[in-house]
Amino acid sequence: MPQLNPTPWFAILVFSWLIFLTVIPNKVLNHAFTNEITMLNTENLKSDTWNWPWH
Repeated sequence: MPQLNPTPWFAILVFSWLIFLTVIPNKVLNHAFTNEITMLNTENLKSDTWNWPWH
C-alpha cells in the first residue's frame, strides 16, 4: 500500500511548510494599507462634564 510509505508525503509536507513560511509572509507584508494611521493630540481630548438636572 503506497499510502503507508512516508517518504513522498513527508517531503510534500516539508516543502509546503517552507513555502508557507518563506514566500507567503513576504507577499502578505508587501501590501500597502489604504488608511494611514493618525496620532491623536492629547491636548485636545479634554471633555466637559454634563450638568443635567436629574428631576
